[in-house]
Amino acid sequence: MRTFATFRRFQRKEGISDAALLEAVGRAGRGLVDANLGGGLIKQRIARKGQGRSGGYRTILALRAGERSVFLYGFAKNERDNIDEDELRRWRIAGRVVLEGDEHWIEMAIATGDLAEIEDG
Repeated sequence: MRTFATFRRFQRKEGISDAALLEAVGRAGRGLVDANLGGGLIKQRIARKGQGRSGGYRTILALRAGERSVFLYGFAKNERDNIDEDELRRWRIAGRVVLEGDEHWIEMAIATGDLAEIEDG
């Protein structure tokens, strides 16, 4: 399964490793989903370095099992509690776009910097 992120700047700023993102995808693949948001979106927690997941980061992840996962948005739990319904509606639209994009679309999104592939290892 290929994994991508749209929030590399946030990831770097917060010091979130690629391994932490891949671990969150792995948990989802095993059925350990923190919240099913519908429309192919889930919310997965990511631990802060040296701490647990409960006070760490929340990510919105578009997921098509066995095929593709795309981290769309992330935020620190201490900065906001959750996303509102309007934001959720917009993320569902974005999730549909990234999950339905073909290989050409993915390569174009990578070339423009809109997507970054997260390599395992």
